[in-house]
Amino acid sequence: MPGTDLKITPQLSIPESELVERFVRASGAGGQNINKVSTAVELRFDIAQSPSLPEALRARLLGKRDRRLTDEGVIVIDAQRFRTQDRNRQDARERLAAFIATGLSVPKSRIATKPTRASKTRRLEGKRARGDVKRGRSGRHSWD
Repeated sequence: MPGTDLKITPQLSIPESELVERFVRASGAGGQNINKVSTAVELRFDIAQSPSLPEALRARLLGKRDRRLTDEGVIVIDAQRFRTQDRNRQDARERLAAFIATGLSVPKSRIATKPTRASKTRRLEGKRARGDVKRGRSGRHSWD
């Protein structure tokens, strides 16, 4: 897998040179192995400075409110689900590809609409009926 580009779509791929991987010791349970072997992967990708991303996609990705994005526009993905370094590396790359793929779809802009006359009437009728129910609960009855 080393030396291969990260393929997002058939038209879009990220060169290996733009990805920065760091191998660290994983946290959590795992016994002696976890204390000796650096199996966790920290994958960094600079979205803001990447020449391989189209400008519109870059803007959508940077506009997301994701806790993995730094203020400088770098996404940091930590992968430590698996016991092997290779599998964690693959997992981090898959998660980066999924994150970038979410920015590929352009959100539809909302078209402002007004409520219809019938829906306004139904709403007001409901309010009136509810008010009648509440008015009926008050203690102004003459129980002869």
